[in-house]
Amino acid sequence: MTFSSCGKFSSTESFNSEQNNNMLPVDFVAALRGTFPSERLYTDPVDCYTYAYDNSRKFCPPHAVIFPLTIEEICTAVVLCNQYKIPLVPRGRGTGTAGGSLPERGGIALSLERMINILAVDPANRVIVAEPGVLNQTIQDTAKPYGFFWPPDPSSAMYCSIGGNIATSAGGPHAVKYGTTRDHILGLKAVTGAGNIIKTGCYTTKGVVGYDLTRLLVGSEGTLAIIAEATLKLTALPAVTEGITAYFKDLNSCTEAIVKIMSLAQLPSALEFLDSGSLKLIQNRYPDMLPPDANTMLMIEVDGSQGEIQHTVASILNTCRTTGLINANKTKNTAELWKARKALSPLLREIAPKKINEDVVVPVTALPEFLNELTCLTNHYQIANVNFGHAGNGNIHVNLLIDPDNPDEVHRAGQCLDQIFDLVIRLNGTLSGEHGIGSEKRAFIEKEIDEPTLTLMKDLKQLFDPNNILNPGKLFP
Repeated sequence: MTFSSCGKFSSTESFNSEQNNNMLPVDFVAALRGTFPSERLYTDPVDCYTYAYDNSRKFCPPHAVIFPLTIEEICTAVVLCNQYKIPLVPRGRGTGTAGGSLPERGGIALSLERMINILAVDPANRVIVAEPGVLNQTIQDTAKPYGFFWPPDPSSAMYCSIGGNIATSAGGPHAVKYGTTRDHILGLKAVTGAGNIIKTGCYTTKGVVGYDLTRLLVGSEGTLAIIAEATLKLTALPAVTEGITAYFKDLNSCTEAIVKIMSLAQLPSALEFLDSGSLKLIQNRYPDMLPPDANTMLMIEVDGSQGEIQHTVASILNTCRTTGLINANKTKNTAELWKARKALSPLLREIAPKKINEDVVVPVTALPEFLNELTCLTNHYQIANVNFGHAGNGNIHVNLLIDPDNPDEVHRAGQCLDQIFDLVIRLNGTLSGEHGIGSEKRAFIEKEIDEPTLTLMKDLKQLFDPNNILNPGKLFP
């Protein structure tokens, strides 16, 4: 059976039956229609169009889209796809940038966006139980009246689903203090690629019965099992939150401050880095927000009790006093800061629709060397570059801005990216901090994972998904 292949996405691209001409078996579609009503089963290519791409800007049309409402319906879809050996690609809201939800081999896009029930709110046990289609922001809004929040806070929180957060172990600015999604999941209900319903983890914060399959499934990008229900661990909202902005004349002074801040006993709740290219983008949109001579910037947030805040803010302000500091000040208006920070990715999309966006991580102490060598590499290959990210974790979003219609520039960007990844590994870093591998980074995974470990991972994939129907081709080269 032959399936469709991916192409470049264009907002003006037509989508017709010729692009979807490798049809599904008639009896398979009939079996699907026996479970899913017409409003929850799309087979018309025009209806399927929205599910052919994600934020990676690649285009891979599925042959059909189904919208389950229950774990039993997910199980039925998996069993049928196994019977006919048809790819099944789980999908949240399509906000991922690594191509993890693209149906590269056609088949079925399994959209979980209609599984939006919050099944339990249990403030005494600090737990919310929810289906995978619930938005991150909905979880925050539900937890807040009880004095809690769910720490994973990607920039797309208003639009991304918790199922997608779980698939990539999403992070965000506050991961420096609170960790990523993997640290805030107590248990899961899921359907394996073999069609078995499994329950992992437990309802309590302590539990050591059996293997930790929960942490295995978190970050597995829909290649092992389809998440149908998640038990989320909540955290108490801090009593007080304050912000600090620090502007520097040069990169070295800024990275020196980062290392010193992360050496303090008082941990910031967020520590964001913006380079000169990022500041220029913000200045164009918010001309009065930044000092004109600022070359780099730190956006720092501190939370805790009133007593903790005063001491922590004083320590961080003192630590920012490197030779290149322009100024460092407290700010009460943290909302405006995050508005500017979260605007960066959309602004970059406006000026460079085909930017290469990576989210590499290096040890915090390696940041000065990494950012300086990154500058040398992009200069050598003559590639425009904008960097920002979660400096407190050493997680930098490297954006290579290229013209996709310039073959020479695309080639140089590829060479540059390859050397950036080599640099990351040499500095004891990792190729992805929160976006995942998907299809965009699978060619490079062997730089980080050795052959015996990769073989074990493939064996696990085979155990969970013996017919390789779940998101086939992702993660592994």
